[in-house]
Amino acid sequence: MKNTLWISGLFIVLACASSCGTSNQQSQTTQTQAPDSRPPDEMMLFDFSNSTAAGGWRVEDDVVMGGVSRGRFFINDAGNGVFSGNVSLENNGGFSSVQHDFDPIDVSAYSTAMIRLKGDGKRYQFRVESDRRERHAYVYTFQTTGEWQTVEIPLREMTPQFRGRRLNLPNYPGRTMVQARFLIANGVAESFRLEIDNIRLK
Repeated sequence: MKNTLWISGLFIVLACASSCGTSNQQSQTTQTQAPDSRPPDEMMLFDFSNSTAAGGWRVEDDVVMGGVSRGRFFINDAGNGVFSGNVSLENNGGFSSVQHDFDPIDVSAYSTAMIRLKGDGKRYQFRVESDRRERHAYVYTFQTTGEWQTVEIPLREMTPQFRGRRLNLPNYPGRTMVQARFLIANGVAESFRLEIDNIRLK
């Protein structure tokens, strides 16, 4: 009888050890599984409908070079950003722009900028900066239709420019971004109006 009880106890101990070992192993496996670190399919760079004010957007005109062009930027009742004003060629001027500076963003997972906007039939530039230490920007010129449209900008087609001159450097590397800007400089005196809903990367 004693032998029987001893053998039964031994089986219980072994069964417990096996079960506990399996449980611990499963727990360790669960703890070491890496979370899903894949980037989302899209990144919202700026959504004006979520902004109650113009925020970090600021206008920069040719007045910094002696010109007299005047632009302004505001959020309208529809929740869109509006960049409007007048470009003048007086005093060797000829441009107006609005820009937003931000902390460096990793954009290496994306290849296209998607901008939903409504222009006035004129040409504009979308410009980005990759590094604050660099003086040049990467530029893409697009035509507006006068209606709401989504402008698709392949990041690898954005060319390096400084003060309107194309530089002998590679196109935008698409790794980091520290600034986004809209600029109008068509070589003519004109009024302009560009309404922007959102800017996202895809």
